[in-house]
Amino acid sequence: MFGGLALAATVAFGGARDRAAPPPPLPQSAIEGDRVRFLAGHLPTLTMPDGATRQVRSVLNTPDAMHYGDYRWNDDGVADGPVWVRVDLAQQTVSVFRGGDEIGTAVILYGTDGKPTPTGTFPILEKAAEHRSTLYDAEMPFMLRLTGDGVAIHASAVRQGAATHGCIGVPPAFAERLFAVVKRGDPVAILPARTDPAQNRT
Repeated sequence: MFGGLALAATVAFGGARDRAAPPPPLPQSAIEGDRVRFLAGHLPTLTMPDGATRQVRSVLNTPDAMHYGDYRWNDDGVADGPVWVRVDLAQQTVSVFRGGDEIGTAVILYGTDGKPTPTGTFPILEKAAEHRSTLYDAEMPFMLRLTGDGVAIHASAVRQGAATHGCIGVPPAFAERLFAVVKRGDPVAILPARTDPAQNRT
């Protein structure tokens, strides 16, 4: 099970949270239906792998634990703005932001030790709603290519015990929504599976 407000706790306190532990209360924030909004003057920032920072105004309110295959998506009332994606391998989650507001989150699959998922910040190089891997002879629906050697975000059967060959697998319905809102060049930040909490504080 994955903590429902894991990103909110990370945003508020820095570092990865124990997925089995309930998140602590969030200071300087208010819950408004499906959204946790940070109060004016207390907007936190997230540090990306390349050292850049992103300010966060709100995250999705997901109080219940998320399981393999689960996702949340709600962009109601979120203003237009640049889309960016943050993948946290330690939390095994992906978060999609429009401007400073999280609009989607999901539990993911990622690469094994033999074929690890690379970390860093990558632009989306290519989009293809229908794609088949020639290397692994496998379907990769709603493919968003991140690297020249084929690492991508794509629809996958996200289930316990499964892994990828370095790609980021997301639930199919989530993959379709993500595919619809991103464009080539949008950044995807992938944080490593093990991080020093002090590195995420700003």
